[in-house]
Amino acid sequence: MRIHSFQHVPFEGLASIEAWATSRGHTLSASKFYNSEPLPQIEEIDWLIVMGGPMNIYEENKYPWLVPEKHFIKQAIDRQKPVLGICLGAQLIADVLGAKVTRNPSVEIGWFPIQLTAAALNSPLFSFLPSQFPVLHWHGDTFDLPPDAVHIAWSEGCRNQAFVYQERVIGLQFHLELTPRSLQTILDNGTDEIIPDRYVQTGDAMLAPGENFAAINQAMAGILDRMAALPLP
Repeated sequence: MRIHSFQHVPFEGLASIEAWATSRGHTLSASKFYNSEPLPQIEEIDWLIVMGGPMNIYEENKYPWLVPEKHFIKQAIDRQKPVLGICLGAQLIADVLGAKVTRNPSVEIGWFPIQLTAAALNSPLFSFLPSQFPVLHWHGDTFDLPPDAVHIAWSEGCRNQAFVYQERVIGLQFHLELTPRSLQTILDNGTDEIIPDRYVQTGDAMLAPGENFAAINQAMAGILDRMAALPLP
């Protein structure tokens, strides 16, 4: 399968997704907007993964590539290609599907549990997951649930943590792909965002629970395996 990713900053790459794709024999390509790299032709990809970044989806004047990026995401969804968005990527998907993206009442940075909804526990994409487990967060914005999307998860600090649309488009506000190494890279570039608050942990606290990384990476692989099993359009 030809998997193409959109990457917005050099310190937020695919992390464990790259290892998963390599182990499954998939082909990886990317548009790195921070390097002014071009978009592919829609026919050149089977699956789109939209990664995170510190920018906001409404900063189109500052980041003009957001405009063609959103158009391409909408095109991929309309062509019924599998699309996965993580953090900023989930917000971009929500935006192109007609939902509002706004500031969340609380900034979430660190390990905090999410709770799966009843719909998630009955979804073929999510039913293998425990009903509650800790994940890594790093966001200040949130999205409304897009029309016709299914609410998948929530947390104490953020109501809309995940959604699925038409059983082949997934938005995750949180991070399941991060490894200790990739998190350290984000920490090296985002320490100014770590301001003490109710849902903000220190860098040391985020790096400490090593067993959590194995669990979220396993969860990410499980979701990816299920997405990869979807029939291509």
